[in-house]
Amino acid sequence: MTQIVATTPGLFPLPDWAKDELSDLKGHQKTDLISGDEGGEIVDAYDRAREEVISLQQDAGLGRVVEGQLRWDDMLAHPLAVHDSVETRGIVRYYDNNNFYREPVVQDDLTADGDVAAELDAAAELVDDGLQAVLPGPYSLADLATDDYYGDEAAFLDAIAEFLAGEVEQFPDVETLFLLEPSLVENDPDDGTDERASEAIDAVANATDADVVTHTYWGPIEEKTYAHLMDADVDAIGFDLVSDHDSNVYNVQEYGTKDDVALGVVDGQNTLVESPETIRDRIDWFEQQTNTVYDTVYATANTELFYLPVNKFADKLESLANAADLEEVEA
Repeated sequence: MTQIVATTPGLFPLPDWAKDELSDLKGHQKTDLISGDEGGEIVDAYDRAREEVISLQQDAGLGRVVEGQLRWDDMLAHPLAVHDSVETRGIVRYYDNNNFYREPVVQDDLTADGDVAAELDAAAELVDDGLQAVLPGPYSLADLATDDYYGDEAAFLDAIAEFLAGEVEQFPDVETLFLLEPSLVENDPDDGTDERASEAIDAVANATDADVVTHTYWGPIEEKTYAHLMDADVDAIGFDLVSDHDSNVYNVQEYGTKDDVALGVVDGQNTLVESPETIRDRIDWFEQQTNTVYDTVYATANTELFYLPVNKFADKLESLANAADLEEVEA
C-alpha cells in the first residue's frame, strides 16, 4: 500500500514580522542582501523566523519538515551567492517570472563552505525526526550561474556537483533530500549535456544515505532528458501536475519511473487553497493513469512557496498534511 508523505520543496515566505524587521536591519539595496557574514541581530531574526516556520510545519502535521531557506535572497542561486569564490554581479530574472537574483559569477575553485549545512544543523535542533534537506540540483545551479574560472561547460557542471556533494557530506542526519531541478524543464540540456546532468545528480545523491528526490517543475521534462534522468541513482523523480499533468504522465507511461514518486499537487504560485480531497484525487489520478502502486508518494507543492502570502502558505501546508491523513483513514 502506498505511503503518502506530505512535504514541500522549501523556500518559504518570510513571516510578516521578519520581513519588516529584516528590511530595517539589512537595508533595501543589492549590496544589503545576504552574504554569509551577517551580524548578530540579523542572525537572531532569521533564527526566530526559522523556529516559526518549523513549528508551523510540525503543527500542520507534515511528514517531512524543511529548514525553510528563509535566508535565500537569491532563491536557488543562494549556495553560490554567499560563497567566497563567487562574485555577485547584476540582477537577472529568475526563470520566466517577476523575481530576480544576483548573478553568481564563479571566479575561483569551489569548495564546500558549510553554509547550507549550518542552516540544517540549526533546524535539526528543532526537529526530532523527518528532517528534509533542500538544495538546487547541480544542472539548475550551473544554469543559473556564470563560469569565469573552469572554462568548460562540462568541467563547470562537474565542479558544481562536487561542490554540492561536499555540502551534503556536512549535513546532519536527514530523512530526505530534495534536489530542485527546474532548469531540466526551462533550459532543456542538449545532447551529451543531458547525460552529464544525470551523472552530476548521481554525484550529489551518492553523498548521502538519505532518500533523494530530483524534483522538476514548470512543465514536463523532454523525453530524452527524462530517459537519462531515469538512469540517475535517486529514489524518486518529481512531477509538476499543476503545470502539465498529461505530458508528465506520458513520460511515466512510456519510460516508467522510480518505486517512489514526488507529485506537485499544490500550486506554489497561486493563492487558491486546494482541499485535501482535491490533493488526494490528483494523487489517485496519477496512480491510475500510470497503473502503478508506488511505495511512497511525496505529496508536495509543485514549486517553491516564497511566492505566496504567509496565510495562504500556511493553509496549503495544512491541506497537504490533511490529504496524507485521508489516506491513513482510508487504509
